[in-house]
Amino acid sequence: MLFRSGAGKGTQAKILIEKFGIPQISTGDILRAAIKGGTSLGLEAKKFIDAGELVPDSVVIGIVEERIREADCEKGFLLDGFPRTTPQAEALDGMLHKMGRKIDHAVNLAVPDEEVIQRLLDRAVKEGRSDDTEPVIRNRIKNYNDQTKPLIDFYRGKGLLKEVNGLGSLSEVTERILGALNA
Repeated sequence: MLFRSGAGKGTQAKILIEKFGIPQISTGDILRAAIKGGTSLGLEAKKFIDAGELVPDSVVIGIVEERIREADCEKGFLLDGFPRTTPQAEALDGMLHKMGRKIDHAVNLAVPDEEVIQRLLDRAVKEGRSDDTEPVIRNRIKNYNDQTKPLIDFYRGKGLLKEVNGLGSLSEVTERILGALNA
């Protein structure tokens, strides 16, 4: 799994899934597809996303569990954007335990907040993302620091955390991640 929106986790996830031949489970992608499709889940999620808030755990956990149970996840998967809170991480552990599975690694891409803001503002221009305005990004960073950052200690305590410097070229960060996973 990869942490830290705006740190390049989505880009790195695509490289890793190709290298390891496993699917990427991106809650952001799943939720954006539901929003685009106008589903009831999508409309509910959109209210939270547009305000820079986290989508409720009950919605996200259900989506992830359904996805992990699909056949292409049998050999493994890469979580991108989940878990985002300690309760989600605990629910994930319980869900995987029932399936006879476990998390092997948790990767934190370390990038300063101001760099994240600039990257997400650049992404908003390039991709036309309505959820990447500066006030929403700053709220997202506050939520990250309050709710997601504690996962670093959660996974460190389980001996699963790999901390990687997320600054540098795409290939430099990829090499750091691969080195950390093989360490």
